[in-house]
Amino acid sequence: MQFSTPLIPAVLIKRYKRFFVDCRLENGEVVTAHCANTGAMTGLTREGLRVWLEPNDNPKRKLNYSWKFVEFENGHFAGIDTALTNRLVKESLFAKRIPTLAPYSNIRPEVKYGINSRIDFLLTDKTLPDCYVEVKNVTLTTEDGWAEFPDTVTERGTKHLYELTEMVRRGHRAIMLYLVQRTDCDKFRVADTIDPAYSEAYKIAKSTGVENLAYACAITPTDIRISTTLPI
Repeated sequence: MQFSTPLIPAVLIKRYKRFFVDCRLENGEVVTAHCANTGAMTGLTREGLRVWLEPNDNPKRKLNYSWKFVEFENGHFAGIDTALTNRLVKESLFAKRIPTLAPYSNIRPEVKYGINSRIDFLLTDKTLPDCYVEVKNVTLTTEDGWAEFPDTVTERGTKHLYELTEMVRRGHRAIMLYLVQRTDCDKFRVADTIDPAYSEAYKIAKSTGVENLAYACAITPTDIRISTTLPI
């Protein structure tokens, strides 16, 4: 996925009210950008970090900038825009870049299921069991090389695991896909000390037959794409 408008570098000043971040552009101007991430964003909001913003001149938008990436001192990147997550997975599904899901001929996003929920993607094919795919964005790392989810307690995420478990019990296929928007991680694990309830639901789901996939992202200031699978 390439950005139609070139991103511009800035320095992070502070994030506040979850959706706002103040940044200093290279010309010294301080601007407020939209932060499309309601999570804890542990390690990504430190003052002084180099960030990349997408400018826009849309009169219908309140802010003229959107925060897309963090660039760390070691040259690695982290994507903070959760709105990109499903777009990246959708792009990869239609392009058949996720081998285990490539045989499915029909891809439907945001389909109602469970209890007042919507599955991120429902994949169907006449020759295959229906496949329910839930996607989670991952930006947390607390130890070199490890990507972790969740970064805070997530009752919603736990609910999704139990709903996927129920789909398997009904004879369907279910997959939890963790999309790691970091370039400095080469493996994935559940952060069981952060949310023990999620960890327990994960274990139950896995033992029932819910499949787990973790994919890394390749990130540059010009584009972002799903790259390789990560061991779980």
